[in-house]
Amino acid sequence: MDFDYHITGSEGDFKLSFSNKDGTKGSINGEKFELDVLETNTGYHVIQNGKSYRIDIIKVDPEERIVEMRINSRRYVFNVKDKYAELLHQLGMNGSMVGKASELKAPMPGLVLDILVNEGDDVVINQPLMILEAMKMENVIKSSSDGKVKSVYITKSDTVEKNQVLIEFD
Repeated sequence: MDFDYHITGSEGDFKLSFSNKDGTKGSINGEKFELDVLETNTGYHVIQNGKSYRIDIIKVDPEERIVEMRINSRRYVFNVKDKYAELLHQLGMNGSMVGKASELKAPMPGLVLDILVNEGDDVVINQPLMILEAMKMENVIKSSSDGKVKSVYITKSDTVEKNQVLIEFD
């Protein structure tokens, strides 16, 4: 089973693929590698093709998918996306909204199966708001911030288009 990642950093874009769970075998941009890895207090000591690398993990932000590390005293910052993050991006469901949302827009075209909130309801971040069927899958659409439901513009069984305003918040 392969574990595939798209990595973007100041050094360029890379496709990183691990062919085993412990991350010691795989390929970068199609070029195969095999590593000897020893975990340290702050990161890892890695040997590849007789060369030694000290990798210290400085910071990991899983929400923004950013990894900051030092490799042999040189600092790198990478944006790491797996196949699921890439799919969410393609569907327009990045989930990286910051601040208070004023409205909920349809992330994709679909059929409204259920609406879980009413006008006047207080909602909290990650609270399920509705269920949208798209591509034969039921998708629970959650609140991206805390707030109060001002208006609900849809009803059960409505067909919606991508970016259509579904719910407005105060």
